[in-house]
Amino acid sequence: MAVLFTPDYLTMLEGIPYPAMILNDRSRIQAMNRLMQAITGYAIENVRGVHGELVVRSNAGNTRGQNYNKVLQTGEPMSVTGDILNRFRRKIPTLYHISRIKDAQQSLGLLVIVEDTTGRASEGDAVENNYASQELIGHSPQMQKVFDMIPLMSQTDASVLITGETGTGKDKIAELIHAESSRARYPFIKVNCGALPTDLLESELFGHVKGAFTGATRNKQGMFKLADRGTLFLTEIGDMPLPLQVKLLSVLDDSKFIPVGGEQSVEVDVRIIAATHRPLREQVKRNEFREDLFYRLNVLHVHLPSLRERQSDIRYLLDHFLQKFNKALGKNIVGFTPLASQILSAYAFPGNVRELRNIVEYAVNVCKRKKISDQNLPPYIFDKQLIVSEMVTTEPESVPDSKAQVKAAVALEPAIGITDGSSGNGNESWGDIERQMIVDALLTNGGNRTTTSEQLGWGRMKLWRKMKKYGLL
Repeated sequence: MAVLFTPDYLTMLEGIPYPAMILNDRSRIQAMNRLMQAITGYAIENVRGVHGELVVRSNAGNTRGQNYNKVLQTGEPMSVTGDILNRFRRKIPTLYHISRIKDAQQSLGLLVIVEDTTGRASEGDAVENNYASQELIGHSPQMQKVFDMIPLMSQTDASVLITGETGTGKDKIAELIHAESSRARYPFIKVNCGALPTDLLESELFGHVKGAFTGATRNKQGMFKLADRGTLFLTEIGDMPLPLQVKLLSVLDDSKFIPVGGEQSVEVDVRIIAATHRPLREQVKRNEFREDLFYRLNVLHVHLPSLRERQSDIRYLLDHFLQKFNKALGKNIVGFTPLASQILSAYAFPGNVRELRNIVEYAVNVCKRKKISDQNLPPYIFDKQLIVSEMVTTEPESVPDSKAQVKAAVALEPAIGITDGSSGNGNESWGDIERQMIVDALLTNGGNRTTTSEQLGWGRMKLWRKMKKYGLL
């Protein structure tokens, strides 16, 4: 007679190569495997007994656990696609499997498996779409060089160092490298090395054991362990304290570490991608960053150009974010006025793509017409560009309007390389653009300053100061 056995469901869960969890017959979480804890960002100790949909939040039609209830009642397994939103508000495309667990008499609960489908976008147009979905827009030679390197870096487990100014998209490059690698089905964990003090950062990275320090009431797995077989993205690596740099170097060499307060070493298989906006070589010279760790991280290196270095991409980025926020806000703005486009093309964007994105979001919010004008742009743009103070404080007693002055202004145009009122080649300064704008308005109004100032939305005194500033008087 065959002997029935009761399987160890925790061991079975860990044997599933996807994030998985078990719910009871009221859809409350009973157990999660390590991969499920990693993809959701929640430890099982903190969410046991919580409704499954509250932890694995999705847009897969499971509001109020409708899918769970349907599977419990019918017994028919269900597979649906959608996105889940994890604890860190990262949206992950998934294939969501739900099946009923039962014994001979009754339903016991549900087995839920969440398959990350991020890595499936690999063929043909999928690659380009994947870049666009990550808001990596660019047709400039600098960005094409970056795009060409992503597939190469995805085919190896070597460490990657991503450098570039704040707002250039280092995080998105790291996510793409992971998504297109063989580790895509395993966790991608991001840790900001500059956001936590040394002790907390060490615990966050390597975990701790119960009693390691005051407040350590339970064992906690670190991000290295949660990222096992996946990728650990260390952003702001240049801000990592020196003591932790030593421990990180040890992990990179041995693939082992000891949790804070622990005695047993833990072995992991983790790929490291690091990023920084700081000049690491200069930090090495100043003994602020370990040279051996620098070379260990810098096996593969990609540098993201600032937006100033790829001005030809600004137009594409503006259109991309305009469409995005049009859709998000339910608007139908068709584009930018020529003046607004000129202003944005000449702007330096010290915050790079992130700042451009925020500017477009602001403009779409405040714009009430079909096109975004200069009046819809954030005022600080003009404050930053008009650095030169206007020294003139008084207007002369008599400032006659004269077509001769317009002709004189036009005669000066070749000297500064402006040939017509169309958009420039992207190299003009804001002063060049503003001067051209004044010239165009004067020509349109036959040199009449009253109507010119009204057209520009200025007072006559301001127009006079601008004309004097740009040598139009």
